[in-house]
Amino acid sequence: MRWLALVAALGACSEAPSPGDDPRAEARDSTKVALGGTIYAQQCAACHGANLEGQPNWKESLPNGRRPAPPHDDSGHTWHHADHVLFAIVKNGLVPPYAPPGYQSDMPAFGGKLSDDEMWAVLAFIKSHWSREVLSYRAEMTSNAAGK
Repeated sequence: MRWLALVAALGACSEAPSPGDDPRAEARDSTKVALGGTIYAQQCAACHGANLEGQPNWKESLPNGRRPAPPHDDSGHTWHHADHVLFAIVKNGLVPPYAPPGYQSDMPAFGGKLSDDEMWAVLAFIKSHWSREVLSYRAEMTSNAAGK
């Protein structure tokens, strides 16, 4: 077990991105992260919070059946998803296969508003705020999924 923890810790410190990561959402690209931060502030922060903290009680359904916007920091579940899934949700909104058929969400589709490069930059910005621990868990999760 200690060996796995050491491997996970070393993986988080390496220069290679974690499995499930897309180089277009590279959190070590300072130019991309800066662009993503600007776009996030303009397009995402009103719902997901200026500090990626999400809306209060984000795990509980609202009276209309929808859920508040989740956090994108370590406390949320965003980091559980591969980059291509996150990109698809940003681009298309929360629709199948990432939500049940007929699910109503306040998450808009940004595909008609932002370019693909801008959406990848937002993801790079979000990922740049994840802790080493989260990055380690994410690497382990995506490695396990790839091995199955």
